[in-house]
Amino acid sequence: MTPHFVFETDPVAKKIRVERVFRAPLANVWKAWTEPELLEKWIVLPHWTAVTRTMEFTVGGVWLYAMVSPEEQYHWVYAQFTAIDEGRAISSIGRFCDADGNPLLEGPKSYRDTTFSALDEQRTKIEMVLAFEEEATLNLFVEGGFKEGIATTLTRLDEVLANV
Repeated sequence: MTPHFVFETDPVAKKIRVERVFRAPLANVWKAWTEPELLEKWIVLPHWTAVTRTMEFTVGGVWLYAMVSPEEQYHWVYAQFTAIDEGRAISSIGRFCDADGNPLLEGPKSYRDTTFSALDEQRTKIEMVLAFEEEATLNLFVEGGFKEGIATTLTRLDEVLANV
């Protein structure tokens, strides 16, 4: 059965909305979304690896991780948590950074709100809304293959959830 997946863009509002349903209890999806050892298994494309340097899952805390290409190029990501509603929602500001966690101010910046909803005891829906300050950044994500990338990583999350 093909999982429920929605990807919508709103250029006027400068937003991307992603919705996905998983065959897993909400507690397991939340765990896979918030624990670095599980996040690293699904957050990047196949053949890439993720390496967490810091994960402080608190409001104001930061998740600093690298997406490592097959050629061993490190692409560092800085995500600062702006709101956490345990088991229900996570908000963050994300951008690329250097290996020390210093955000690259000239790079793209996104505001991400992710909500988690139990559909029943064995199915969970997530909804992600990414907002951008500039339409050019939205276009960079869309033209750069974000839809295909997020679909792939969320499929990888299915595989992780099968073992949680």
